[in-house]
Amino acid sequence: MTHQTVGYTAQPGLPDDPRANVTEPTPSCPVEITLATLHGRWTTLLIREFLRGDHTFTELRHTLPALSDKVLSDRLAHLTNAGVLERRRLPSWPPRVHYTLTAHGRRLGPVLQALWDWGAQHESPPSSEFE
Repeated sequence: MTHQTVGYTAQPGLPDDPRANVTEPTPSCPVEITLATLHGRWTTLLIREFLRGDHTFTELRHTLPALSDKVLSDRLAHLTNAGVLERRRLPSWPPRVHYTLTAHGRRLGPVLQALWDWGAQHESPPSSEFE
């Protein structure tokens, strides 16, 4: 398919957007924004858990027992600041905080599925990080 105003052939996976024609990574690039949101070990697993439903801090600690409290707190704050999670403090004693995916956060489901599908087609990771 030829773009009517530019005269190039669109290729699958390449967006028809002027922001895609940069010569170096920029913070305003949609791909960089997505990667920055997913950055950090455990982030994708936390998003997976939230795709399954709302959670409290304690529920997440039980679901992902190898995840430290510090990293869990950091990831929850990061995802909340990124607009992926909504944090609601419930009026109770002791205080409880519920986290839920925002509409923006739910849109990461297909992104994670695409990453899974791509990775599943490769036999092993390129580095020994996972060994």
